[in-house]
Amino acid sequence: MEYSEELICNLEEKARILRRDVVKSIGVGVAGHIGGSNSSADIVSALYFYKMHYDPRNPGLPDRDRFLLSKGHVAILQYAALAEAGFFPVEDLETTKEIGSYLQGHPDVLKTPGIEAGTGSLGQGLSIGLGMALGLKLDQIDRKVYVLVGDGEVEEGQIWEAAMAAGNYKADNLVAIVDKNGLQANGPVKERMDSNPLREKWESFGWNVLEIDGHDMREILGALDKADTVKGKPTVIIARTVKGKGVSFAENVVGYHNGTLTEETYEQALKELS
Repeated sequence: MEYSEELICNLEEKARILRRDVVKSIGVGVAGHIGGSNSSADIVSALYFYKMHYDPRNPGLPDRDRFLLSKGHVAILQYAALAEAGFFPVEDLETTKEIGSYLQGHPDVLKTPGIEAGTGSLGQGLSIGLGMALGLKLDQIDRKVYVLVGDGEVEEGQIWEAAMAAGNYKADNLVAIVDKNGLQANGPVKERMDSNPLREKWESFGWNVLEIDGHDMREILGALDKADTVKGKPTVIIARTVKGKGVSFAENVVGYHNGTLTEETYEQALKELS
């Protein structure tokens, strides 16, 4: 499928804004997940501002696509997308993780408009997403469920239970997206518990597998649209990404999995994302 230059530029600009919102949400002197948020920003931009059907004035709309952030520690990225999409004021992002704020360190379905499930205990989001996808089929609602997982997260056994079940039930309205940035909290994925080869693992459970550059907007859109054409099996998009993308000093640096910005690095990050 061909995508206009205007569309690509608009989505890339949205991704830049999301990364900038992430930095603003973290602020100075408080630890925040800039690494995994920035690696996923292009994917989240494509989902919220191109692919998904939803209504920010009616978050519970039955006829909506669902997005589950299984790697819930990067909630600040989803908050940024929800704010920019009109679910709540962008200014509220500055209250993230404050006592009494409805924007906490992990998604809370009971407090935050647009959140589909409480996540953050890693490995659970795909199971929840599968349940939602099967429920949509029972209700004869022709919508998709998108679940974003981390490549460190797929070390969790529950991911593979859900993968096996989704293949068994031929959940073709379920799309998993693996943010393959190669780093997890304590080091490179390959040195902690190597989850590779991912393609062969997912294929063995009966999934349609697409591999893309997770920062190439045309490839992202192409994969999301291609998933719509697949019948009888779920789709997983393995997106190769750079942890901390867009902030030079954070790119591919394990310490920014959950890092703290000084006044100097905060200003530098905003400048690079302006």
